[in-house]
Amino acid sequence: MANTPRKAPAKKTPARKTAARKPPVSKAQARKPVARKPAKTAGTPTPGEARRMINLGLQGGGAHGAFTWGVLDWILEKTPVQIDGISGTSAGAMNAVALASGLHKGGNEGAREALDTYWKAVSRASRTSPVQRTILDRLMGNWSLDWSPGFMMVDVISRFVSPYEFNPMNLNPLKELVEEIIDFEAVRDCTSVKLFLSATNVRTGKVKVFRNAEITPDTVMASACLPLMFQAVEIDGIPYWDGGYSGNPALWPFFYETDTDDILLIQINPIERPETPKSAREILNRMNEITFNSSLLKELRAIEFVERLVKEGALDKDHYKQIRIHKIDGGEYLSDLTASSKFNAEWEFLTHLRDAGRDAAERFRDRYVSQIGVTTTMDVRGMID
Repeated sequence: MANTPRKAPAKKTPARKTAARKPPVSKAQARKPVARKPAKTAGTPTPGEARRMINLGLQGGGAHGAFTWGVLDWILEKTPVQIDGISGTSAGAMNAVALASGLHKGGNEGAREALDTYWKAVSRASRTSPVQRTILDRLMGNWSLDWSPGFMMVDVISRFVSPYEFNPMNLNPLKELVEEIIDFEAVRDCTSVKLFLSATNVRTGKVKVFRNAEITPDTVMASACLPLMFQAVEIDGIPYWDGGYSGNPALWPFFYETDTDDILLIQINPIERPETPKSAREILNRMNEITFNSSLLKELRAIEFVERLVKEGALDKDHYKQIRIHKIDGGEYLSDLTASSKFNAEWEFLTHLRDAGRDAAERFRDRYVSQIGVTTTMDVRGMID
């Protein structure tokens, strides 16, 4: 069974499951959990209290990645959990490298500042783009670019002309921005969080995961390379496209290379849509959503299958991990936005999504943070059936 959460052979001792380990507590502490003390700031551990560890799965989604920025910003500020590993794709990869570079140089506040700097730079760069909202959309408070002449022109061209034809010089302003804003040496040197960035091998169709020491501007751009918009990114002679086609995000590296069995998925691509798409643009958008979620659903199915077999005693729990899945779903905030809004990088829109992400993170903390390290809080079965 490919990529099932099987434990590595060398890790046979229970000590590997550090997500469940806690430092010894006194009887008084056991009688009254620290989280209930009124004097404690919400989500902030008291001195001597061990924070729960967690891995983060960050989906791609263009400008909608600002929602993920908000979730990360809230976690870094309130620190209800300790981040062990981050698997990111496309915009998720951008968020991941910004966080890691800032974290290495300035701790949590440095990471928050790096994320803020990155998204501000994205917004500034978009001011000269021909892809802008119409005056009517601005007046009506519509974040969509559906009727933007610039967006429609790019959309039509990309369907008939290859990026090798309309952009033979392979110019990509986003790469220049990433190279200027992100300290990749700090990303490679960062040991406090493990990074796993996904890209799709164009020749094999398989996912390629880049880790801290391998991460460069090219690996990040490979993870975000939409094939109708940009030429494939070549790394060591191998062409790569957006990681969303093969891992959005890839979860399996967490099973073998991190010290926690808890995964928090920050989902910005909806699994379900209640309406049947009718227009050509809606159909294409839904096709992309289904494609970009397929690899994730396969991994979730494998996790749920193994967990069920372990509980039934059909698999040895000492050799197979029981992965606990949690989710912060952006659907409530993003479902009314059309696909074109993923290209809207106005600062007002990005901060709107950031604030929505912070709100979603706080609501998750209030309901589920005590279950991290204890049990799955996401209805995995309902998601895959």
